Amino acid sequence: MAAITAAMVKDLRERTGLGMMDCKKALVEAEGDAELAIENLRKSSGMKAAKKAGRTAADGKISLKVEGDTGVLVEVNCETDFAAKDSNFLEFVSAVTDAAFSSKSADVQTLLDNGFEKTREELVQKIGENVSIRRIEVVEGAVTPYLHTTGKIGVLVVLEGGNEELGKDVAMHIAAADPQPQYVNTADVPEAVIAAEKDIYVAQAAESGKPPEIIEKMVGGRVKKFLSEISLVEQPFVKDPDTRIGGLLKKEGASVVKFVRFQVGEGIEVEEVDFAAEVASQLGQ
Repeated sequence: MAAITAAMVKDLRERTGLGMMDCKKALVEAEGDAELAIENLRKSSGMKAAKKAGRTAADGKISLKVEGDTGVLVEVNCETDFAAKDSNFLEFVSAVTDAAFSSKSADVQTLLDNGFEKTREELVQKIGENVSIRRIEVVEGAVTPYLHTTGKIGVLVVLEGGNEELGKDVAMHIAAADPQPQYVNTADVPEAVIAAEKDIYVAQAAESGKPPEIIEKMVGGRVKKFLSEISLVEQPFVKDPDTRIGGLLKKEGASVVKFVRFQVGEGIEVEEVDFAAEVASQLGQ
């Protein structure tokens, strides 16, 4: 049997998406025959999907569906932007969205238990990447959606009053604003969040050596700025920075009841892997 080289393992990994040691083992069992190794690996799709589950899926798509007074926002992840454009992956995202909308449920585990786990594993086998249904949000009311053309950011906003055009403007603002709004009004920000931020400002201001009364004013100003930055109604409208979202709403006699914003991969830590080092360390070459 020919020696199993790093190049052979690398090639099989690129073709299957499996880890280095899985590829090496498959090649050893197939006596170096890559096609036979792939055939044997395809027979163990369940094992393959399970092994992939440890890989970070931080890319993917945001999907949404709105009909009547119900809206659903979904994030489904894969590992690369290439896979996120795959037709099989996009069909899975669409099916998940439809199922979540039909059930009016944000429970991902229930969705998986009702047949989507098997479908997910089959998809992993097809596209060679880990896939996960990360989160679902269901909202009720006068829902206006916004989905960025890349499919990486999606928003649902519920207004009381106003009109569809206003809803679209507010939803687009929520998608584009930097910093991102976290609450509708400053009054919605939990006291614990304010207290934690204030502690940071107090510690920073204390280092300035200024008198306590000056420090108090400095901290008060920074807390006020912090609240205005994370509260939707206090933010300058992205299409007209001279107008705040609160003013835009007031002009139309409207208010925001709720909003939800999903961005693909936000909050997921991705481990940077040196591929050459991985090959060398796992094969001992």
